[in-house]
Amino acid sequence: MKYNPDIHHRESIRLKGYDYFQNGAYFITICIQNRENRFGEIKNKKMFLNDPGRMIDTCWNKLTIKYCHITLDEFVVMPNHFHGIIIIDNKNVGVPLVGTRKHADETLQINKRAGTRPAPTIKIQTIGNIIGAFKSISTHEYINGVKNNNWHSFDGRLWQKNYYEHIIRDERSLQEIREYIINNPSNWEKDELYNELMLHNMN
Repeated sequence: MKYNPDIHHRESIRLKGYDYFQNGAYFITICIQNRENRFGEIKNKKMFLNDPGRMIDTCWNKLTIKYCHITLDEFVVMPNHFHGIIIIDNKNVGVPLVGTRKHADETLQINKRAGTRPAPTIKIQTIGNIIGAFKSISTHEYINGVKNNNWHSFDGRLWQKNYYEHIIRDERSLQEIREYIINNPSNWEKDELYNELMLHNMN
């Protein structure tokens, strides 16, 4: 799938008046500060994660533990950016914070038998809150890697201050974006972020 500026644009589109608490699917792109290559490399059109890249993969997957009202769809860690699809489903709001959704009923039964108060329920979070938490947690883990494992240090911040999003409005768009994410490593040399990185390195 070729780059489509209407779908994969690089400008934030926080829609005025849009309710970011509501159910829906969101295509997210987060870029490393200064487009630096930190998470691995592309070889033979495949992405090979280094230790920081594997940490990013783990932090992303753990979001479903912290936020029981979201589902993670396709995602990819690239050398200098990240693409992912988050689906918000607020019907799961109210599940206890203790454990994951599959342990919710068991937790409630234990509380009843013990005569204790139920665990606090989930507070609905916007996409902005979720991405902010991901960036904060992954930055903290990266700093630990710098201190303990000699990972390449960064100046100021790990991620760019903002992030890019697209509200996925129909199944066709969802399928196209899934293809874009899956094919991102094989299209690396044609990717806008790759070209920006190469231009930055030559200057």
